[in-house]
Parts: sequence; C-alpha cells; structure tokens
Amino acid sequence: MTPDRFFTLMLLLTSRDAVTTQELASALGVSLRTVTRDLNWLRDAGLPVIAHRGRLGGVTMLPGSGPDLTRLTPGERDHLALTGLDEQQRAELDASAESRRALAKVAAAQPRRADELLPLTDVVHVDSRPWRQAPVSGPTPASLIGAVRRGRRLRIEYDSPRESSPRDVVVDPYGLFAKAGIWYLVADCARVPRMYRLERITTWKEVDQPRRIRESQTLATVAAALTAQWEHHHAIEVSATIDQTQIERARRIFGLRLVRDDRDDHEEPTAGHKVTIRFLRLEDVRALLPFGSAVTVHAPTEARAHLRDLATGLAHHYA
Repeated sequence: MTPDRFFTLMLLLTSRDAVTTQELASALGVSLRTVTRDLNWLRDAGLPVIAHRGRLGGVTMLPGSGPDLTRLTPGERDHLALTGLDEQQRAELDASAESRRALAKVAAAQPRRADELLPLTDVVHVDSRPWRQAPVSGPTPASLIGAVRRGRRLRIEYDSPRESSPRDVVVDPYGLFAKAGIWYLVADCARVPRMYRLERITTWKEVDQPRRIRESQTLATVAAALTAQWEHHHAIEVSATIDQTQIERARRIFGLRLVRDDRDDHEEPTAGHKVTIRFLRLEDVRALLPFGSAVTVHAPTEARAHLRDLATGLAHHYA
C-alpha cells in the first residue's frame, strides 16, 4: 500500500460511520481485491477495522483508534488525498511543502517501536518522469492550478504540431492530468473533450465566466476516456515482422499499439516476431524508419509505399 493510499483510506474510514468496499475502491481508484488486501493489512497492523455484512453494513473503524487527523489543516488533508504524484510532481504543483507537513504531523502521532520495520517512505522513492526528459516550456502546473480550481473558463493559445500556426481557443477545464511525467490540461472545447500538453500552451488567461462542463463527467472519467482513445483507436493496422533483437525496443516505443501474433509463439524466434502495429494516421508509420531493415512491413500496400518514399527521400538527402 502506498503512503498516499494509506492516508486516503484512513481519512475515509475515520470520517464516515460505514463505507462499503465498492465505495472505497471507487474513491481510491483501485480494484476490490486491492481494497480487501489493504483492509487486511490494516488489521494485521493492529488497527481495529471491522466489517459488517448485510444491506446496511460496511467497513468501520473504532473511534479514536486511527491516526489523529484532526491536527491537519484542510489544505494538508487535501494534499494527502492527492494520490499518485511523486515529490517532483508535487513540487511542480507547489504542493510539496503542505504534503511534507501533513506527513510529519501524522508520523509524529505514530511513534515507531524499536522492532518495527522502517517506514516505506524511507526505503521507497518514486519518480514517474520518463528517462532523458528535456526541460519543458509553457505554463507550470502551479500557475494554472488556481484558475482551474476557481472553476473558470480559460482562453489558451495552443501550438499543435498538426497545425501550421498556434490557434486561439476557449476551453472549459476539468483539471490537470499527469501522465508519464507530462502534464496536460483536460478540458472541453465546444463540448468536445480534449487534452492539451502544457508545454504547447503559448499563452493563457482566465475568462470571467464559469466553466461549462458536461454533466456526470469528472476529470478522472474524461482523462480515462481520452487515454483509452489514444491507446486503442486507430485508422490503420500495419502487419510486420520484427527481428528478435528489436522486439523489446518496439514494445517500449509502441506499447499497447503493438500486438503479437498468437501463432508467433509456436514458431522459431530466429525468423522474427510477427506483429500488428496500430497507427492513428498513415503518416505515423515513419516511426518504423529508425528500425531500418530490422522491421519488414507486409501490409497494407500504402504503408509499404509510404515507407519506401520516406526512405528514398532520406537517401537522396544524404547522397
């Protein structure tokens, strides 16, 4: 159990009379199996967590048995409930100071015994940023978070790589989303959900109008839908064979867009691995060029032709 999830779970148990495991799973963003394992961990740690069966039942904790959370300020509670961020990302939100104070208060109320295991925070460090990340430009998460929390519309100038010049749009923000070390503004533009990389926002200002987001939609649901769309939706499927020495590299680059052929497991690996790679556009197949002859595209014919044209142009450029 991560420290953030522990404190969020304790807040939920100590602030309600009873809560179901399904409600806990939804609030924590984890599976029912994970919630059950976390509750068993609390019991093993000596905390009196009690589960009552039946329609009116739920999970409760005996009053006064948990950490003294009354000493936390509302802001400190808010930051402890912000799960999934590492220290660098909390600093980018200008939230690391309050998070450290909250953790120190809770830790001070729980004196450590001599035979107790070292705290997880001492022996586990999380860095969610990708390797070799270049310094980013654009607005910082801390500069945008105030306007987003006020629930206002934003006018942004966005420099999309698919357009010749930055465009000016008015958006209704749901909030900020950190994915693989990159910050995004998740917002509706003309009632259509979009994800904007902060480093590509050239200018922005707050509009004196309340945001108009779609009913029953939250930051979590919209971000999850956009992520699934990015990972699974595609316009073209490329059938190819990848040399054995390059298959792991291809998996790291293409992720879920690369699917191994089930029959490939029964064939000799020296012949290469048969795969299907999904691309949003035909132009995106240029991502296969760095693999050189280690990748052989079989179909569709337009993908083979486009790769041939790209390779020919590259050869002419260096002739």
